[in-house]
Amino acid sequence: MFGSIGFTELILILVIVLIIFGAGKLPQLGEGIGKAIKGFKKSVHEADAIEAEAQAQAAATAFTQTTQQIPAQAAMSAEMVAPPSAAPAAATIPASSKA
Repeated sequence: MFGSIGFTELILILVIVLIIFGAGKLPQLGEGIGKAIKGFKKSVHEADAIEAEAQAQAAATAFTQTTQQIPAQAAMSAEMVAPPSAAPAAATIPASSKA
């Protein structure tokens, strides 16, 4: 159930807590523990949301930079292509023979 803690150990812990805090304080103690767990889960969820937001922002920035680099690289590639040195020769069409 809880790793190496067995059922007998849990009963013993419950009896000790009951002796220390008394039966009247147990509902308040349970409520306090519940609120603490809820607050912890909320803070973990918020931290995950902040981390996901930061990752999304970094991805958007990288995407924007990449899309801005593509036209510049394409223009540079077009400039590197040499214009043709001579006009292409005209094609000769063979005379058709009628029989």
